[in-house]
Amino acid sequence: MGAERKSNVSKIQTSYVQQKEYAEIASARKKKLLARRLSVFFVFACIISYFMISSYLSQTKTMEAQLTQKKKLENELKELKKEQDLLKEEIIKLNDDEYIAKLARKEYFFSDENEIIFNIPEEKKEKKEK
Repeated sequence: MGAERKSNVSKIQTSYVQQKEYAEIASARKKKLLARRLSVFFVFACIISYFMISSYLSQTKTMEAQLTQKKKLENELKELKKEQDLLKEEIIKLNDDEYIAKLARKEYFFSDENEIIFNIPEEKKEKKEK
């Protein structure tokens, strides 16, 4: 019962049967070649996708770094413009003789005639808790 039976059927050797066999062999080769081509295409597609994604990620990282640097430089520019405005005001003030006299009296303790200068130290408002 479990023994295999050998078939005693012989093949017909006609040109039609041979053509069908060749067609089946050719079809199998085409399928095999198609599978190989598709697998090679898939590998190349994966490689190209990897490089595109890694390029995209590196560009976004670079762009974020440049944006943070831009914000930092814009803040620095604002500060420098404020400083420039203050210096321009100081230049205008230094061209005024009254301001120079006032500054000299304040900083260098110069005095006008019949004027006495008293130096009062500034008090620090620090409370020490014991």
